[in-house]
Amino acid sequence: MADVEVTCIRKPHPQSPHEHITHLGNPSSAGGGWIWTREQVIRSIDERTNRFYVLDPKSNRRADIAVVRTAGHPPYVRTHADGVWTDNLLALNQCPI
Repeated sequence: MADVEVTCIRKPHPQSPHEHITHLGNPSSAGGGWIWTREQVIRSIDERTNRFYVLDPKSNRRADIAVVRTAGHPPYVRTHADGVWTDNLLALNQCPI
């Protein structure tokens, strides 16, 4: 299983602090970068092919990305650090189009 850093996200309305994430990526990673749909990232986590994470810009601490499943709602991704669910993903810059 590969560790993959996420450095950007896409949301339908970039300025909304609570808008759902549609894409995650790292355009400057080796091999030309990548941008995947939320569903592709969830599938990769579920299949245990990749472990996604973000780095906190202030502390440089790693926060792993996990899948959250709530009854009646589609699954989504969120960071989990030190046993606490956090919003590190929403703080990332928008991925280029």
